Amino acid sequence: MLAAIPFPDLSPEIFTISLFGFDFALRWYAVSYIVGFALGWWIVRDTMKRPALWPDNKPILTVQQVEDLLTWIIVGVILGGRLGYVIFYQPGYYLQNPLEIPAIWTGGMSFHGGLLGVTVACILFARKNGAPWLSLADVLCMVFPVGLLLGRLANFNNAELWGRATDVPWGVIFPGDAAQFCPGVEGLCARHPSQLYEAALEGLILGAILFYMVYRRGALKRVGAATGVFFMGYGLSRFAVEFVRQPDAHFVAPGNPLGLALQISETVGLTMGQILTIPMIVLGLYWWWRSRTASTLASP
Repeated sequence: MLAAIPFPDLSPEIFTISLFGFDFALRWYAVSYIVGFALGWWIVRDTMKRPALWPDNKPILTVQQVEDLLTWIIVGVILGGRLGYVIFYQPGYYLQNPLEIPAIWTGGMSFHGGLLGVTVACILFARKNGAPWLSLADVLCMVFPVGLLLGRLANFNNAELWGRATDVPWGVIFPGDAAQFCPGVEGLCARHPSQLYEAALEGLILGAILFYMVYRRGALKRVGAATGVFFMGYGLSRFAVEFVRQPDAHFVAPGNPLGLALQISETVGLTMGQILTIPMIVLGLYWWWRSRTASTLASP
């Protein structure tokens, strides 16, 4: 085995409290959601206080409506993310164990499912409040990378969703099965820290681009521009990282109806993650192209 970086001594739990015979743990994943929601709410609220960012200098929501929106988004993320994981990843298992579907504290959330959940919540909220849904999507897409950054860092702390075996100097020796099962490698093996790749691409870089577009280039004045860039940016980032990310084993679980999709992905030489991002890239291109017919970008 070549030189590699040992996984730091991190626990999925920040701390655990025992009360009345029960253990209550605060996990990194939970903190990423809590901090992500809090920062997202603050950023969206800030944009509504800046009329110059919006078309015709009119914010699409009031500050009070942003408070209500947060509840809708939380429900959309949790329901969509969990149901997406159940349907896309392990439907056979959860059909046999339906009582475990609500047990989100055990892990198992799908980004694509969460995105669909937020999309539905966004459309319903916009209709109820008389707001343009695509403009609402624009401001939400600006803050999504914040949650992605925190979520991928939590994935790394949890030593999950690691990459393929590698001999690059920055390869990480993750604990458990990740270090034990690497074909053709004797002893412990290192893997790509694909969680950190995604944190950098989907979170830090994509977020910086969107914040620059909105706060410095007035992108919210072009309806659909931020949404298009987010969809394209996330899709291309995930597509690229999939080349070094360990494929999800859940797709080959017994009884999984997505087995046929997996066979198709293997035939065309793409992973399921890459196939799921292709519609996002196409939609992103469409919304970005459509936004080009809107008013010219202007500095707020």
